[in-house]
Amino acid sequence: MEQRILLIEDNPDITRVVQYELEQAGYRVITAPDGITGLTSARENTPDLVILDLGLPDFDGAEVARRLRKTSSVPIIILTAMDAIDRKVNLLEAGADDYMTKPFHPEELVARVKVQLRHQQHGEVITIGALEIHPQKRLCSYNGHEVRLSPKEFDLLTFLARQPGRVYSRQEIEREVWNGELPSNSNVVDVHMANMRAKLRDLDGYGVIRTVRGIGYALKTP
Repeated sequence: MEQRILLIEDNPDITRVVQYELEQAGYRVITAPDGITGLTSARENTPDLVILDLGLPDFDGAEVARRLRKTSSVPIIILTAMDAIDRKVNLLEAGADDYMTKPFHPEELVARVKVQLRHQQHGEVITIGALEIHPQKRLCSYNGHEVRLSPKEFDLLTFLARQPGRVYSRQEIEREVWNGELPSNSNVVDVHMANMRAKLRDLDGYGVIRTVRGIGYALKTP
């Protein structure tokens, strides 16, 4: 089966060249000229990889990456005209797996696509001490024993594990994991945290999730 690449790019010349090179390499290419169309296409087509332009006419590419990352672990390669180090760091923190600075050689982009898809086939594993999370398989284990999490608990733990040690406020968690749809004064986040703690404690996973009083939660680094 052909692997699907979603190309979100508003420049028709770049779209045409990149699409040609990827199709010559054996991939099926789906194109989108803006962020909204790209996000819709990602939901409808479930691509194996996303190539995302940073300078879109409606959304900043980093915002599109963040929205994709809420519901998918699909590899994301960002195309950017900016070469500043702090900007690159921000892109990676937004969820990008790789980036290329314009102008670029299409052959190099195809090579990077192959690398990311190869990593995807082997399956990403997030390892933090005795905790292992397999985002693609939606499996979690502690000390080799499966942690049976609900779908939302899995999303929440994976979100914390992307940056272990970082403290996330309840507001950030609600926005990123629940898409900001929880009512005000909801205790849903606290309930899910308590449930995850209990399941980890059953496997001798004490103190894996930290509560920072008055601020929020973090995943403890080993």
